[in-house]
Amino acid sequence: MPSVRRKRRPTVRVLVVDDSAVVRRAMTALIESDPSMKVVDYARNGADAVEKAKRLRPDLIVMDVEMPVLDGLSALSRIQVECEDPKPAVVICSGLTSAGSAEALHAMRLGAADVIAKDPERLSLAAPERVRTELVARLRAIGEGRARQHRLLRAPSLTTIRAPSDLDLSIDKFDLLAIGCSTGGPPVLEQIVTALPPDLPVPVVVAQHMPEMFTRSLSHRLDAQCRVTVVHADQGMPLVAGTVYIIRGGAHGMVARTPTGRLALTIKTEGCEGYVYKPSVDLLFESIAKTIGGRCLGVVLTGMGDDGSRGAASLVALGATILTQNEASCVVYGMPRAIATAGLSARAMSPAELADVMSELSPPPETERRTA
Repeated sequence: MPSVRRKRRPTVRVLVVDDSAVVRRAMTALIESDPSMKVVDYARNGADAVEKAKRLRPDLIVMDVEMPVLDGLSALSRIQVECEDPKPAVVICSGLTSAGSAEALHAMRLGAADVIAKDPERLSLAAPERVRTELVARLRAIGEGRARQHRLLRAPSLTTIRAPSDLDLSIDKFDLLAIGCSTGGPPVLEQIVTALPPDLPVPVVVAQHMPEMFTRSLSHRLDAQCRVTVVHADQGMPLVAGTVYIIRGGAHGMVARTPTGRLALTIKTEGCEGYVYKPSVDLLFESIAKTIGGRCLGVVLTGMGDDGSRGAASLVALGATILTQNEASCVVYGMPRAIATAGLSARAMSPAELADVMSELSPPPETERRTA
């Protein structure tokens, strides 16, 4: 008798919020193309979304920004306050415009897990399979990650990975700080970059998986908030101490030496086969390993997949130190997990702990330098 294959039960319950019936239908079809997700209801405006979020307690809410009665950002704020724990993960749909990118960053500061581009062609089942697969995987990872995150936050703190007693994060060990992040990264990135001291003696390079319009907006926002300078990186920029370089979305960023021996950025949009994400954390880390060896402090934050693990291996082999965001605080524990599983993470830390590390990256006092 042939075996009967059991149908996979949905594990992620989703609420879709949009005032357009066409978009609601398209989003539902896309979400339910994955058997692990089920749309449990719809909402046509933000006020309706808040009430249904409290009543239905979905794992994931996919919500538009511009809606009547109550807009998406206002609804997001209320959901964060009014919903009981575990609160649903909220993914905001926003336009790929300068206004949309500002909305996206604001949404993540309010507590959104991620922002996706509201593009009817991407939401359609007629969209290229790769595009649909990536978007569905992203939503599934966020929904599943939220449930896991709350289990870990309720668990005893004994699950935290403790630092080896000999972990040395003295700034004189490093010539560069490199940060890689993806889904859920911007709020954590903001928390740790704003902690950097104004006298930071090394440059910082950041690879964040986002479209170019979003990375540009992110760099402008951080520059206004930080005690260091933050710029949207361009080709050939020299790397200067006390400056944070955000690699633009849709391009790869690599560290190289100029003919005079100075560190500078190389930005490429083509010719880097085998690296799926732009910017690629792997490619950034590998270029740093080739250029300065192990004199790098690497940080890998929340994100899907394993981007950064290959590059981290190259750095650690040369003596570099890699810190990762801990599982309990990640929106998606993919990139940090890959590094921790490979034994490459010197320590897994919460965003607050990482910010504390960043705040201590000042040069030693003059008296210490003279007696060293």
